[in-house]
Amino acid sequence: MTTIRPALPADARLVAPLFDAYRQFYGKPAEPDVALRFVSERLANADSAIFLALGDDGEPLGFTQLYPSFSSVSAGRVYILNDLFVAPQGRGKGIGRALLDAAAAFGREKGALRLALSTARTNTTAQGLYESQGWVRDESFYEYSLKL
Repeated sequence: MTTIRPALPADARLVAPLFDAYRQFYGKPAEPDVALRFVSERLANADSAIFLALGDDGEPLGFTQLYPSFSSVSAGRVYILNDLFVAPQGRGKGIGRALLDAAAAFGREKGALRLALSTARTNTTAQGLYESQGWVRDESFYEYSLKL
């Protein structure tokens, strides 16, 4: 049975390899030191909420990371579900779904109006999971970014 729980600062070394693999999925090189530093800082500073999926043996199998934000139009808190990753050995076992459920429960507990996410257009597996969980793809707005 998989356990989903909030990650603590002491869990950075469990989350970091998953985070590094997640970054590699999106085309970044393996950088374990960068991953550990980034995850450690987020957890130490409470900049984000990270949920960790652990197998029966304590093996880290997945994580999701949410960043707090606000909606001016809706005048309320939202969370950006920025990262969701399940290790290959954990796939097909409902871990992604359980992490999404934990994220939604967290958002409700914090009084958020909604969760938001973006994913690669080619990541159809994730899109299917999101839509099966009630997430609705935005067809009205484009997403832009400015590289600094």
